[in-house]
Amino acid sequence: MDLEDAECRARFLIRDRDGKFPALFDTVLKDAGIEVVLSGVRMPRMNSIMERWVQTCRCSCWTAP
Repeated sequence: MDLEDAECRARFLIRDRDGKFPALFDTVLKDAGIEVVLSGVRMPRMNSIMERWVQTCRCSCWTAP
């Protein structure tokens, strides 16, 4: 699926500072109009906190009338 095919547009991508994301990755996202937001330095629990938040959002969306 291309980003242009989606019904709504992503504005931000929050990611960690791992080396598996090369600068080219950020460039492609910037060209698509998506701002990359890096997670905090030395915050290993941030990923688990964000995963819990996403799970809560998904659960509330599925149970909403």
